Amino acid sequence: MDHLDQLESQSVYILREAFNRIDKLAMLWSLGKDSNVMIWLARKAFLGHVPFPVMHIDTGKKFPEMYAFRDRYAVEWNLNLVLEDCPPVEEVDPTLPPNARSAARKTLGLRNAIAGHKLTGVIAGIRRDEESVRAKERVFSPRGDTGQWDFRDQPPEFWDHFNTDLPPGTHLRVHPLLHWTEIDIWRYIEREGIPVVDLYFAKNGKRYRSLGDSDITFPIDSDAATLEAIITELEVTRAPERAGRAMDRETEDAFERLRAAGYM
Repeated sequence: MDHLDQLESQSVYILREAFNRIDKLAMLWSLGKDSNVMIWLARKAFLGHVPFPVMHIDTGKKFPEMYAFRDRYAVEWNLNLVLEDCPPVEEVDPTLPPNARSAARKTLGLRNAIAGHKLTGVIAGIRRDEESVRAKERVFSPRGDTGQWDFRDQPPEFWDHFNTDLPPGTHLRVHPLLHWTEIDIWRYIEREGIPVVDLYFAKNGKRYRSLGDSDITFPIDSDAATLEAIITELEVTRAPERAGRAMDRETEDAFERLRAAGYM
C-alpha cells in the first residue's frame, strides 16, 4: 500500500471501531475539506452508506457557497442530515476575545446538540498538524459532562487500542483524520475526486485555505486555482493553515481556551 492507502485504511478502521463500540453516534460536518474527506471515508467504510446522522452545527454565518454545497451533497450522498443552530453570542463567555467569542457559539451549539440527542460519541475531522493544541489530542478523546477537554490528562492509545468505557453523562470525540496532514487531505481529494467548496480555489489572486464563518475568516494571497496547484503550493509554503482565521491571532491562549471548553 502507498501512503494514502495506509491513511485510508487506518481511518476506516477507526470509523468502524466507533460505530461498533459507541451506542449513540453522530458525525460533524463543517462543510470544509477535512469533513468532506471524513464523509467519503465513512461511505467507503460502510459500503457506500453513512450509517449514523451527519450533523451541521450552524452559526448562520457560513459563506453562501458552503450552504449551497451542503444542500446539494446531503442529497447526492444520501446523508441523514441533522441541522442544529447555535445560541446568540450574548450567551458566550464575555472574557473571550471578540472573534474567539463569536466562534465559541459552535461550542454551545454542539453542547446543546449532544445533550438534546443524548449522544455518547461525536466524530470530528480535526488533525494534529492543524494547530498546536490539537496536537495533544487522542483518536478517542473523553469529554466531561459539559464537553470540556482536559488536554493535560489524555489516555494512552498503544497499538490502536481505544478506551470507550466512560462514566454516565460523558461522551467521546472520535478523530479519524488525526494522523493526516493538510497535504495528505488534498492529495487524497485529488486521487479520489472528492467534491469541495470552490472557495478553496484561487480567484483574482486570493483563495481560502481554511473555511469558517464568513465574518471571521479571510482569504490568503494565492494563484492556486486547481488541485494540482494547491498541492504544489503546500509543498513549499511555510504559512500556517489557519492564517486566515481571525480568532487564532487574538491572544496566545484563545484557541486553547476554546478547545478546553469543548470547541471542535
